[in-house]
Amino acid sequence: MRFHLLPVLALCVMLGSCSQRDDSSGYIVPVEYYTLSNGLKVVLSPDASAPTVTIAIYYNIGFRNEPKNRTGFAHLFEHMMFQGSENLGKMEFVKLVQMNGGIFNGSTRFDFTNYFQVVPTHKLETILWGEADRMRGLSITQENLTNQQGVVKNEVKVNVHNQPYGGFPWLDMPQYANTNWNNAHNFYGDLKDLDAATLEDVQAFFKTFYSPNNAVLVVVGDFVPADAKTMIKKYYESIPSVEQPQKPDISEPRQEQAKRFSKDDSLASRPAYSFAYHMPERNTPEYYAMGLIDQILLQGDDSMLREALVQERGYTASVDGGINLLGNMFNYNGPMLWMGYLFHDATTPTDSINAVTEAVIEKLRSTLIDKETLDRAKIKFRSAFYNDVGGSFGIGRADLLASFALFDNDPSRINTIDRMIDQVTPELIQRTAQEYLRTTNQTILTVNPTKVVAKEEKQYAN
Repeated sequence: MRFHLLPVLALCVMLGSCSQRDDSSGYIVPVEYYTLSNGLKVVLSPDASAPTVTIAIYYNIGFRNEPKNRTGFAHLFEHMMFQGSENLGKMEFVKLVQMNGGIFNGSTRFDFTNYFQVVPTHKLETILWGEADRMRGLSITQENLTNQQGVVKNEVKVNVHNQPYGGFPWLDMPQYANTNWNNAHNFYGDLKDLDAATLEDVQAFFKTFYSPNNAVLVVVGDFVPADAKTMIKKYYESIPSVEQPQKPDISEPRQEQAKRFSKDDSLASRPAYSFAYHMPERNTPEYYAMGLIDQILLQGDDSMLREALVQERGYTASVDGGINLLGNMFNYNGPMLWMGYLFHDATTPTDSINAVTEAVIEKLRSTLIDKETLDRAKIKFRSAFYNDVGGSFGIGRADLLASFALFDNDPSRINTIDRMIDQVTPELIQRTAQEYLRTTNQTILTVNPTKVVAKEEKQYAN
């Protein structure tokens, strides 16, 4: 869907209040932000470009905050949310969306669990009611829990245990690069932990973390804000808030020594190589500089690592990765990794790949980039960012608004990103590379395809 922007004056008239004008573009994304008496954050962002509306609710609970000895619990609960509520039976919410021509989904990430629907405009109230019904009273039974424990365990087996390169590197790397349990445990869940989850665990988890004062509701699309506010007040404000427990310490110590790991994989057909560096803290100048460093080194065919490893040497067909492989550089709230990964032939030594990677990165540490390179990176960044803002039927915009509301209490930050990127200089790029792309901040993880290696060794022996 094409990103639909309106002049600032029209937005201010329509909303009654709006963010400051973004001087770099002359336009802003419409944002109206308020909080209900029970603590539920609400973000409204009208867009009349299509007769659809996106409803997204983000709960401030993700992988990092799940209880110890209950790994995978946040993800398990995502599945529980589709098992029925006070007025809707099992899977009836799904049917409600689909029968009205809509789409839906949910996911569990580092710092939130989210649910969203895209439906025709005239079904906004129906979906708001359905989401409120789930928040007010989920159907938590032993039958539903047992059923979803089996579903999640199956998902782990299919997507990780029985899959070549299962979990590489998105699931594996955080466990090797991080030291704090909250950032370093198996987010998908150990099977024994999934089995150990009790009905009491689930009930307590829902009561605590799925309360309105631990959530943000976002509405994006073709709707009248005043009407939406009336509906939201009607269905959500009477849901009681719940006192939230103290958040765990998720900080990571400064990495002072390079880490090297290798993982055997009996299903893999070729070796794989990945690297990771700890990111700067969110919202700092260095954080935005890393967003551009990602574009310079890793994103697109003109990136330095793709040119060096793919086009010049043919070590691999592609180099992929980025900031936060489970989302984007804006929808997390804590320590994060910048990652790159590739698959290569057994005849290409890992040391050669690592040497080229290190040499490319050293250029950023030792030399100021030229204006042309920086300008191109900014253009690429903006293209990707506004693709998120305007794409996927409003889901991308809803995701950014929800993240900025949930983590920064300021969804209007969506209109400042362009300016923050514009302020990044070659000197800041170099300083950031020197501190965050230093070798002592690096973790290398390789995959060793044991079946292939064993077969090749036997051939050579003969």
